[in-house]
Amino acid sequence: MKFYNSIGPNPQVVRVFAAEKGLALDKVEVDLMKAENRQDAHLRRNTAGQLPSLETDGGQFINEITAICEYLEEKNPSPALIGSTPEERAETRMWVRRFDENVIVPMTTGFRWAEGQQLFTGRIPVFPEGAPFLKALAKDRLAWIDTMLAGRTWFCGDRFTLADIMAGVFVVFGTMVGQPLDPANKNLAAIVERVKSRPSFAA
Repeated sequence: MKFYNSIGPNPQVVRVFAAEKGLALDKVEVDLMKAENRQDAHLRRNTAGQLPSLETDGGQFINEITAICEYLEEKNPSPALIGSTPEERAETRMWVRRFDENVIVPMTTGFRWAEGQQLFTGRIPVFPEGAPFLKALAKDRLAWIDTMLAGRTWFCGDRFTLADIMAGVFVVFGTMVGQPLDPANKNLAAIVERVKSRPSFAA
C-alpha cells in the first residue's frame, strides 16, 4: 500500500489510526501548499483533489478518511478501533458521523473561508461572509457533544476508537486555526488530552 500524505488534520487521523494498529504506512508526500494535490498526477488518484489517498496493493485508490480507516480495520482487525461486533461498530460509526457532520464540516469550512481564504481561493468555492456562522455552529455542536460524554473515558465508554482519534485531531486543529475548545466542555477536553497523551498522536 501507498499512503499519499500531506499537512493537515485529515491525513493525521489516518496516521494515528494506523499507528494504533502498529501499521507502518509507506508514505508519499504531496505538497498541499504548492497545490500539488490539484495537479493531474494526484487528480488521477482523487478526482476531488483532496488528501489523503490510499493506494491498495491491487492499485485501487481509496479516499475519505473514514473509508480509509474502515479499510485498514478490515485488513487488520486487531486491535479493533471501530469494533469487534456489529453493535460496537454501529456505536463507533454513530459517533464518527456525529462528530464529522456536526463539528468537522463547519469547523474546517469556516477555516477555509476565513484564515485559509488566501490558500483556498481558486481551489474551492469560498464565501468569507459565511465563516462566522460556521465557526459558531461548530462551537455550539462541540458543546452539545460534550453533554453526552459525562462519565465516559472515551466516546464509546471504555473502548478507544476512531471517534476519539477524530475528536483529538480536530479539536487540536481548531485550536491552531482560531477555534479553541471552550474550557467549559470538560468531558470532551479530558478525552482530547487522553488522545494527545498516546504515542500514536505524534504519527
